[in-house]
Amino acid sequence: MINHSMNMAYPATRWQDATPCGNGKISTLMYGNIHEELIVVNHENLWLKGEKPIFGQFDSNCLKELRKMILEGRYREASSYYIDKVSEGYKRPLYVVEPYQPAFDIILKTNNSHAFTDYSRTLSFETGEAIVSWKEEDTLFERRNFVSRKDDAIIMEYQSKGDKKVNSIITLAPHDFQSLSSMGAGRDLEKNIDYITYEVISEENWLIFKCRQKNGDKYGGVAKIICQKGKFESEIGSIKVEYADKVTLILKLYLNESEDVAVQKLKQEINDISHSYDNLLKRHMEHHLPLYHSIELDLKTEEDDSSNETLLQKSYNGNVETALVEKMFHYGRYLFISSSCSGGMPPNLQGIWNGDYNPAWASDYHNDENIQMNYWHALTGNLPELVLPYFDYYESMLEDFKTNARNIYGCRGILAPISQTTSGLVWPDCWMFWTAGAGWLAQLFYDYWLFTGDREFLRNRAIPFLKEVALFYEDFAFEDKTGKLVFAPSLSPENEPDIQNKSIMTVNATMDIAIAKEVLQNLCDAYRVLEINFDEIDKWVEMLSKLPEYEVNEDGAMREWLYSGLKDNYHHRHLSHIYPLFPGFEVTQESDIQLYKAMEVAVEKRLVIGLESQSGWSLAHMANIYARLGKGDRALECVELLCRSCVGPNLFTYHNDWRSQGITMFWGHGNQPPFQIDANFGITAAVLEMLIFSKPGMIKILPALPTKWRKGKVDGLQCRGRVCVSIEWDLDAGNLNIVITSKLYQEMTIKFPYSPRNIICSSRDTVIQRSCYGDCYREMKIPEDSIVNLNIFF
Repeated sequence: MINHSMNMAYPATRWQDATPCGNGKISTLMYGNIHEELIVVNHENLWLKGEKPIFGQFDSNCLKELRKMILEGRYREASSYYIDKVSEGYKRPLYVVEPYQPAFDIILKTNNSHAFTDYSRTLSFETGEAIVSWKEEDTLFERRNFVSRKDDAIIMEYQSKGDKKVNSIITLAPHDFQSLSSMGAGRDLEKNIDYITYEVISEENWLIFKCRQKNGDKYGGVAKIICQKGKFESEIGSIKVEYADKVTLILKLYLNESEDVAVQKLKQEINDISHSYDNLLKRHMEHHLPLYHSIELDLKTEEDDSSNETLLQKSYNGNVETALVEKMFHYGRYLFISSSCSGGMPPNLQGIWNGDYNPAWASDYHNDENIQMNYWHALTGNLPELVLPYFDYYESMLEDFKTNARNIYGCRGILAPISQTTSGLVWPDCWMFWTAGAGWLAQLFYDYWLFTGDREFLRNRAIPFLKEVALFYEDFAFEDKTGKLVFAPSLSPENEPDIQNKSIMTVNATMDIAIAKEVLQNLCDAYRVLEINFDEIDKWVEMLSKLPEYEVNEDGAMREWLYSGLKDNYHHRHLSHIYPLFPGFEVTQESDIQLYKAMEVAVEKRLVIGLESQSGWSLAHMANIYARLGKGDRALECVELLCRSCVGPNLFTYHNDWRSQGITMFWGHGNQPPFQIDANFGITAAVLEMLIFSKPGMIKILPALPTKWRKGKVDGLQCRGRVCVSIEWDLDAGNLNIVITSKLYQEMTIKFPYSPRNIICSSRDTVIQRSCYGDCYREMKIPEDSIVNLNIFF
């Protein structure tokens, strides 16, 4: 039985442990406290914005000197030299990366007359509804909250079922006075003018929150309070409700608008919609539910209503139940849907949820792993419409990216920074030597075409972005004496080679070569598909022929740097040089067995650092790599280790262990490690990688199925090539059911997890033949607009 919900035994004491709801643009974090409920409100576009940095003029002589020093092996000296040169004309802004900000809190203060019993805090993934309930004697109290995708509003209901009534004081206030104080603001926020100024206005049954940031930007919210029976009274900055059966709150936000105009507009919008919580929830579910159920996964676990705390405690003791892994899979999809919507922003490092004015890494977009991990699951998971904000955001940064390329390296095309929020500009430090960012971002542009077959997207969005990346490579890479292209400076995040005078800045990082190869190959393929401008293809084909070949080191591992004298350093958790295997698919078991095995050795060599150096995102990445290597038990082990060490009571994932036990320790002097949502999404991606692999012309069914998952069913998996696959398996019975739906005529190789003893095909027009790859493979020709049922017996 699939459990599409989670429940917690205790209220939250920190925002990181609260219950998350969202509609892709606005979100809430509900603590679940009885006496004083706290609900943090966020808006996806609320950043503390500042001035953009200003660059000096590019000096080609400095770049020549940099490269001379690099090729002489003076890496550390070269890095410092160029950072200093770029810094000379650089005007640094207050925030290099502008931080994501909480909006405000909804606060409900309730006087309880009796001790409570039967406390529960739950979240439904199917409805997006957070519920807190408890009993006082024979009366059941319940608070329900969701964020409407239809009406773009926060909806909360507080009701009693019994003799006792709802008595509460409701107000809006800035979040977390102590956090503001730690940034230099006074504890009395009404007197503080250094960070924010605000006011709360109560008018009859309306609450209005107005706030001005120190940069002058304005934002706020308007809430209407509706009582069923009882009475309400407007007080200074709050509304007092007494003897009510039910209280409904409807809240909308504004951002960077004229306050008076925005308030009147939002009041009208609230008045124009239904004031029935159930009706509003139904309207919301009409949009949320189809997204959530766009694929279905059932790992045939026993029904388990255990609280998160119970499931996690079993995990800490070494027993990670499949029910928890399945819940984490569904939760990752829920969080992605709740932090993504058409026309919105991509999920940031914390999705859309934040309770800090100075969040870790500014809660930004990290372009060297994290934003990509956020989306690894999305297309296979049948959520293509929610990928569009990613393209909108990065296309909006093209001018900044062009400025980077021009001012740092004197190149055409685009250069993406390591991290960004409202600006896409680089700043002078070691990370400006990482040139693969834009190319890695381009991968999803082309993958969207492979999954959807949207030719207009390919022509008008994917190709233009890819061409900007290629332009940079055309100007940046230079030939050595043998005619091979050299990438210098180069960087393999976040590692450095095992040499003297080492630096994170090097030459020919394998990742740089792999991404350049992928970009150029995708451009060539795209032009051939659309039959355009074959002259440009010749240029890119020539560049491809000049790229350095991948190399295997003396240990049989894939080399991380393709340059003489740069010795591999295994003591690091990043696995950037595995890119051609994952997240790329250039290297497979079928395409190059030697490199495939070298990838496997490289991954195993990384484990010399021990698990104590892993964190949430790195374990998720490792799980995806092991799945791509066909090692399901190892992939599941990584997911289980993540659940044991980097997951909090509301199932948020952390950059490091949150309990000073397990894999890693607290950061600093007992500080909690930061919440990062990428591992939540990475777990969902890893589960999908265990169940399906696709590349143009090839699909692998259950390529990395863990031993534990003997039975299961998954519906709606999307594959490259516009193919949909559903799978039901029972390994104990030795059978497998596959449904393949294709809109196009397909010629593909399909790999089964075991050699088939018998195959029964429902389609007489489908041709199935043996394959040169081995007994587990078959070559298939599938007709256009067909549904093919395969019954496989092992």
